[in-house]
Amino acid sequence: MPEALPLSQEALDDFITRTLAEDVGTGDVTAEATIPETARLRARIAAREPLVVAGLPVAIAIVRRLAPDAAVEVLVEDGRTARPGDTLARIEGPARALLTAERSALNILQHLSGVATLTRSYVDLIVGTKAQLLDTRKTIPGLRVLEKYAVKMGGGANHRMGLYDAVLIKDNHLAVAGGVTAAVKACRAHTGLRVQVECDTLDQAREAIAAGADSLLLDNMSLDQLREAVSFSTVPLEASGGVNLRTIRAIAETGVDYISVGRLTQSAPAIDLGMDFEAVG
Repeated sequence: MPEALPLSQEALDDFITRTLAEDVGTGDVTAEATIPETARLRARIAAREPLVVAGLPVAIAIVRRLAPDAAVEVLVEDGRTARPGDTLARIEGPARALLTAERSALNILQHLSGVATLTRSYVDLIVGTKAQLLDTRKTIPGLRVLEKYAVKMGGGANHRMGLYDAVLIKDNHLAVAGGVTAAVKACRAHTGLRVQVECDTLDQAREAIAAGADSLLLDNMSLDQLREAVSFSTVPLEASGGVNLRTIRAIAETGVDYISVGRLTQSAPAIDLGMDFEAVG
């Protein structure tokens, strides 16, 4: 079974309110003009390409906001794969409401399933290594929690949620703080959170370990540099930069513990899904 959506009911309600306000506004004038108020439809959410499903509970919640009494049957749960032609869910309810909800429901389902599907592509390539795939903060504003959920549905893991829940000292911090050791010391004095340091060189990596960093992010290092860092490191190592479907296997085989990929959430293409309707009665 997939894990529950990482949104409170209040947060989900707020998301749906904002989504429908953006698309529906004061009303679906086309549906109201062309569809009899009493008309009913059956809808089938169908896959048109291979995918890993993510976001179906959100899509269904959007439908239910407009059609509270709609009958819904979910056939493929989040985290599962589907093939072209597979039915993910069946819905029956008032025609106007289903037609009005269609685009908003599909938008989030297509996007989150795209994230999950791309994530699974990367995960499959590092099977057999010890490396774990991580996401980043490169998310669409307002969708971070849902996009990171989709990464988990695809088999990846979440890095920090934001700037508040983990320390990551990056090159710009180092430039102002006065170097690796000074930055690590300052973070230790300020917070009890684990401290990760982004390192561009092996010398920085050695200094960060000596300074007491809990983990290192090795940024844009070559395979040889990654292997050397693995040979001397006493803390977990994360590789980042230059990671794509062609390079991730070789990076994983260096022995790093984690590989972070911004494009999981930043560049995932939407999955082709459709909502097919037929009249009832």
